[in-house]
Amino acid sequence: MNVLASRGQLRASFIRWALFTVPLCVLLGFLAGQLGGPNSLWFQNLVKPGIYPPPATFGIVWTILYVMIGLSIALVCAAWGARGRGMAILAFAIHFLLNLTWTPVFFGMKEITAALVVLVMIDITLLVVIALFWKVRRLAAMLLLPYLAWVLFATALNWQFLQLNPDADGGLPAGGTSERVRIGN
Repeated sequence: MNVLASRGQLRASFIRWALFTVPLCVLLGFLAGQLGGPNSLWFQNLVKPGIYPPPATFGIVWTILYVMIGLSIALVCAAWGARGRGMAILAFAIHFLLNLTWTPVFFGMKEITAALVVLVMIDITLLVVIALFWKVRRLAAMLLLPYLAWVLFATALNWQFLQLNPDADGGLPAGGTSERVRIGN
């Protein structure tokens, strides 16, 4: 017997998923943000690009984006039986793990170049996720477009940090030098 779900059942499924995915995305984003931030002495000493927004902007923008991301994945998760749903969810999971690694790499490890590589991977995987979400639920893909704009901006910002602070990559103080010392044989 082939039974289609009613609109009410579909809406209830979306709401259940959203009650799980939105808080999860916001929580994971918050926790990743706790692994480093702009208050470190290393970051304070970096030359800031002209496009660097006020620090408070990041918390506001990321909170809104994580809510939109959570709603987007909830739409896909609630699309039971949709062709490509499983692949879209898998691609999203890989992408979101990359998203969560940027802050620890940039602020925690102080690796500007590695963080830029992570951001390029985030950009590429997000384009894949948007394409896959489009096939499952167009609204889910459209909810990710502001996020795409933000990560493309973040990529440009990260690149400018690297250009302005080449000596600070890898945790060295801006303008600082290091000397390697070998101990033993």
